[in-house]
Amino acid sequence: MTEGTTSTAAEGADTLTRLEQEGEIAADYLEGLLDIADLDGDIDMDVEADRASVSIISDSAGRDLQKLVGRDGEVLEALQELTRLAVHRETGDRSRLMLDIAGYRAKKRAELSELGAKAAAEAKSSGEPVKLDPMTPFERKVVHDAVKAAGLNSESEGEEPQRFVVVLPA
Repeated sequence: MTEGTTSTAAEGADTLTRLEQEGEIAADYLEGLLDIADLDGDIDMDVEADRASVSIISDSAGRDLQKLVGRDGEVLEALQELTRLAVHRETGDRSRLMLDIAGYRAKKRAELSELGAKAAAEAKSSGEPVKLDPMTPFERKVVHDAVKAAGLNSESEGEEPQRFVVVLPA
């Protein structure tokens, strides 16, 4: 190998190591937050779709963790941004880390996948574009993936925070 080049396997390992490091930093940050808030939860780390993924899982009934999700996931989104900033402060690199609390995002992902599949079916049967309600970037991504899996295309239109998905007929 010449200087300045790396193998694909090495790049993959470096990326995994970097993402694992992001997860570790995020877990430490979130453990501190849970301690300050006097909340119970276990932290699970993973690497999914080329990004670090951290989940706070309730070890009890989970009602306390709902405070960290907030209405429509608003608090969860804010905590995710704060966690990304904590990772950025430590590494100097922008993080795309995903945070889930009490299974909120996993449940939301399932609901949005179903919505995307239904919208794709409607666009196929009617031959007309189907416009959905405004969504967050995470929500739009899940819907775009579901529409693609159904064999159709979709696009986002509008300006934040009113950006929405349009499912295009074949």
